[in-house]
Amino acid sequence: MADRKLTYKSAEEALSVIQSGDRIFIHGSAATPQYLVQKLAERAPELRDVELVSVSTFGDMPCAREEYRESFFINSLFVSANVRDAVNSGRGDYVPIFLSEIPHLFRSGIMPLDIALVHVSPPDKHGYCSLGVSVDVAREAVKSAKYVIAQVNPQMPRTHGDALIHVRRIDALVEVNEPLPEVDYSTRITETERTIAKYIAEMVEDRATLQMGIGGIPDAVLQSLTNHKGLGVHTEMFSNGILPLVENGVITNEHKKVLKGHIATAFVAGNRKLYDFVDDNPLISMHGTDYVNDAAVIKTNPRVTAINSAIEIDLTGQVVSDSIGTYQYSGIGGQMDFMRGAALSKGGKPIIALPSVTGKGVSRISPYINQGAGVVTTRAHVHYVVTEYGVAYLYGKNMRQRAQALISIAHPDHRERLSEEAMKRFKNL
Repeated sequence: MADRKLTYKSAEEALSVIQSGDRIFIHGSAATPQYLVQKLAERAPELRDVELVSVSTFGDMPCAREEYRESFFINSLFVSANVRDAVNSGRGDYVPIFLSEIPHLFRSGIMPLDIALVHVSPPDKHGYCSLGVSVDVAREAVKSAKYVIAQVNPQMPRTHGDALIHVRRIDALVEVNEPLPEVDYSTRITETERTIAKYIAEMVEDRATLQMGIGGIPDAVLQSLTNHKGLGVHTEMFSNGILPLVENGVITNEHKKVLKGHIATAFVAGNRKLYDFVDDNPLISMHGTDYVNDAAVIKTNPRVTAINSAIEIDLTGQVVSDSIGTYQYSGIGGQMDFMRGAALSKGGKPIIALPSVTGKGVSRISPYINQGAGVVTTRAHVHYVVTEYGVAYLYGKNMRQRAQALISIAHPDHRERLSEEAMKRFKNL
């Protein structure tokens, strides 16, 4: 199906179907359809109570502004920086949910979608567009929504795996030519994060299957794996840091059981070089999070080493990763999916990594979690915790033993206080 045979609409015409009270899915991460979002915001004066559902969008989100409070409500499945103020100021809210279960949320009708705004590559000669750098929950949103509006962009990579959707499933096509948003966590890596990464790199075995979360620590770990051999990747997020290890032959994917020979991922977020690398590259197999993040799928791979970050952990091992007290910072995401999958994998290692203190010197290892904070990874699921002061292994240990192990990797300035609090709580150490 040649591109010229398709009928494109203006954004204004395509978005005119949206009515007050509609629930709209917005494609996320580097695939955020920014042009459509900007044009949707321009309709604010004529709309009321439109619910916007998304997972970690990039770029500006004008619909989240205070001036549009009556027009749009942000219902976030993973809170990104551009909607954080809205969610914490009453112009939005947060749905705690595993990333693996979001497709089911749409498919089952628990959260029915009226409209999906997505960002795709131009259709090929057979009429297939690609969801590009973000298949994750978007594929099921396209399948489930009553009406689909696609921003069609020649700069969107065509990716392999389960990324293709036929133009017949799209109700309105809007032609756009704009670069994808870029991110690079490696440029902000601190010395503390590099120290943590060295501990983790020593834990990664040759032939392991890697899952990397978001942030400086996972990218620092990748930079420390240059002498490893035969690594594989099965991860929700594919970032810049993986690329050098692929180019240097460290990552071969030869020893994986799931999609052997391929990198399995749900979304790609990085720079233009990374987007060019994944374009029409059969090495990269893109799938929904109901597959990539399924613990039953993850555990099939050998030596799954899942590396995820945290905001806070208490002395019993409860991990807070999505909130600072009552302030909603991010989301549950795929942390628990991979912590559980890695634990069930033969030789697997679920790892939580965090600096011992905040930028203001407050201990991230605390006697009790802050009031109102949400536990993302339960103490029953935690195995390894890593700070710049070492590694604590908690699995199979009782409460006192956990406290002792965590105090040993806390910042020295806080160990005495933590020990005193532990004595009060457990009566003995």
